[in-house]
Amino acid sequence: MAYSFRVRSWATLLSAIIALATITAGARGESTGELLAAVKRVGPEGAGHAEAIAAVAELQRRGAENLLPILRGFRDANPLAANWLSGAFESIADRTLTGGGELPAREIEAFVVDTAQAPAARQLAFDWLERVDATSRARLIPAMLDDPAPGLRREAVAHQIARAERFEKEQAAAEALAAWREAFRGAVHVDQVKRIVKALEERGEPVSVPEHLGFLTEWKIVGPFEHADGVGFDAVYPPEKAVDFAADYDGKTGRVAWRTVATEDDFGLVDIAKRIAPHKGAAMYAAADFHSDEARAAEIRIGTPNAWKLWVNGEVVFSRVEYHRGMTVDQYRVPVRLKAGANRILLKICQNEQTEDWAQSYEFQLRVCDRSGTGLRSARRGNGG
Repeated sequence: MAYSFRVRSWATLLSAIIALATITAGARGESTGELLAAVKRVGPEGAGHAEAIAAVAELQRRGAENLLPILRGFRDANPLAANWLSGAFESIADRTLTGGGELPAREIEAFVVDTAQAPAARQLAFDWLERVDATSRARLIPAMLDDPAPGLRREAVAHQIARAERFEKEQAAAEALAAWREAFRGAVHVDQVKRIVKALEERGEPVSVPEHLGFLTEWKIVGPFEHADGVGFDAVYPPEKAVDFAADYDGKTGRVAWRTVATEDDFGLVDIAKRIAPHKGAAMYAAADFHSDEARAAEIRIGTPNAWKLWVNGEVVFSRVEYHRGMTVDQYRVPVRLKAGANRILLKICQNEQTEDWAQSYEFQLRVCDRSGTGLRSARRGNGG
């Protein structure tokens, strides 16, 4: 493993080498649990990096009995730590196999099917299990349509799509339709959803993509407010203080009031430019209520080419100032905590003053789902339901 240091003198370089050697020597005497904890303490701007590097280096020197502890160590690991743990796992696994040893396949398979474990670790475990057990894919993937690991779930949906297409070639219409329905039940990736919906609709079976994926299709919107020279993003306009759908406010060019808009787009797209004028140098708000049957963790996933700020139940949970870099479904993923009952979602969208043709999009789409991408449905219909 290579290390780099910014040094001003040979004395500084020597001190750095001695410090790293000391850390590495200390790591060799630590338990696997202590090494994993050191890796998971790594943070931004170099925090804990030296200790984590030494811990990973030591983990990579250890034997196959450490593979399961490393996989379990993914839980609560930040993305950087998870990446380093993945490297340690692969280094041990590769060295074990090339050296003529065996991976603990039975234990790895048990880990793969344990949905309480970290999705990234389960995907990594499955990839290596396939190398040593050619039967694992056929045995495990078909049962993963509801899996919280997006990659494994995608493969399960692909398996069902292949079944449906095979039944069609065999002219087994009833079996094909059943397979398409099963594929739709598990699908969370846009390309797969589109493929399955097309097949179902061709067979006279309409489905609701917004309900399936959790897109909010009915909103209260208000605006425009002033955003010339970017002033509106940090300006605290009245909706940020209190959402009162009966109120009206001083807007960019006069009084503005809340009104209801609905979209019939399969992926919840709301074209603000068609709803609000003027839409350049403008800020607007969209509000919806999502009713949850229980308090739970969730994600709000947003697509927009504009600057935005998001509140859930009156608290800012994320914001981003960026314009016209394109838009995709699930472009931004924001973890949130929903309370039981009504949850007020407030979104602020700002459009800048660029005049190019490609800079005119003023739109958004928003859905509520779990961490795997499975759409959550509001328990109550109406605004945001």
